[in-house]
Amino acid sequence: MKNNILLILIMVATIFSCSDEFLEPDPISFVNENSFFQNEEQLVTAVIDMYDGIQGVNTTSTNFNHGIQFEFQLTEMRSDNTRTKASEGEQAQFERFEVQPTNGVVADYYRSFYNVIFRSNVVLQNLGVASEANAGAIEGEAKFVRAYAYFNLVRLYGDVPLIDRVISPTEEDIAFTRVATSEIYQLIVSDLETAVATLDNMHKNRASKAAAETLLAKVHLTLKNYNLAQTLLESVMSSGFTLEPNFKDVFYNENNNEVIFAIGYIGDNVQDSQGFSAEWLNAVGRTSGINYLTDEAKLILDEKGGNRTQYSYRIDIEQPTQHQVVKYLPDGDASLGIAPTSGDPTLAGNDWIVLRYADVLLMHVEAIMAGGTTTGDASAIASFQAVRNRAGLTDPVSNISLQDLLDERRVELAFENHRLFDLIRLGVAESVLGDFAADNGLTFSATDLLLPIPEAEIGLSKERMNQNPGY
Repeated sequence: MKNNILLILIMVATIFSCSDEFLEPDPISFVNENSFFQNEEQLVTAVIDMYDGIQGVNTTSTNFNHGIQFEFQLTEMRSDNTRTKASEGEQAQFERFEVQPTNGVVADYYRSFYNVIFRSNVVLQNLGVASEANAGAIEGEAKFVRAYAYFNLVRLYGDVPLIDRVISPTEEDIAFTRVATSEIYQLIVSDLETAVATLDNMHKNRASKAAAETLLAKVHLTLKNYNLAQTLLESVMSSGFTLEPNFKDVFYNENNNEVIFAIGYIGDNVQDSQGFSAEWLNAVGRTSGINYLTDEAKLILDEKGGNRTQYSYRIDIEQPTQHQVVKYLPDGDASLGIAPTSGDPTLAGNDWIVLRYADVLLMHVEAIMAGGTTTGDASAIASFQAVRNRAGLTDPVSNISLQDLLDERRVELAFENHRLFDLIRLGVAESVLGDFAADNGLTFSATDLLLPIPEAEIGLSKERMNQNPGY
């Protein structure tokens, strides 16, 4: 955490744009934390900087904040969806449920998202320079980003430090005091309620009212506040978003009608590109292939994916027994009608979709089920059927079981970093992952549902931070 308590001077020097929608701030010289934020235009550069923190640095080198670029390793590869191709390297710890507190990706994600929280707190600290007309929206945007970061952290690491303001390097007790998840969730809910009240729906690569409503609904589902979640989701459903008629266009016609919130990337731009989608491909990425399909994921996509399957995975032509993820395919595929997003696949321009309308519809079903095992509610069936119809699965549905919902979410949102959280939220993670581990000669226990607190953080805390059970 010491490294995350940065001077504004350092923050300003690292501001980059996240998509065509973002501003390209001019370089600023000879500024410091006391002199920089003098007007709203300067504050907006800090707003953009929040998204740059989520976007992360496109490099496989350590000692960089990679933002969401390695998130799939902490989510998809800790579920029954994906694995490494050769079960080698640090990444294999995730698929084997043998994650170590020294794991560099675990530490990078923790550090990255506290850096995002810091950037959000900087914006909130300097709201006084914003105009009266825009201060509310800027506050909502900063609080959305902070809530998003904390929601990811609390689901992955459990009790974490709660830092709701810019703190000084001497306030180590705050930086290294783990707070109960219930208290973290109070901040998340409060922040998102502010965002819902202050934002509009002008943006897709930045916070919006619909993004805040969708994220807050997912938080309430996690907290089992089903009625609150349903109300929020039905608000989004009346806000003009629609399913794309062609599943492929969700991922290759960016900022389409289905996207609610996405992190923008620009191809062939060292500062604003992403490299994770190249990591998923053999001989294209900078590793030998990670985030490859498990046999179980391939099987359910073949059985229940409909027209989504061909845009979810493909055979590795160099090793036909292996199967690659092709959502966000960086190098194109003429047979699928997908063009490259960059001249260099490791400098890909594929945006990362965080929230989309299909997720809203399936969460709507979950909210109506309200923790039950089945529903025949007409409104839930309409939402469920709409997702299936787009996939070409038009047989009428008259009843939806919990397993039906789990399966539909798995094939619709495959490899979008939802599966692990779905299993946990719907109360089946231990049984599903336990069976998956046993079938594959692995060992899984309930303590594997949380990541370890990075060993480096515990060291910096001078042992004030305790480790999660099982590590």
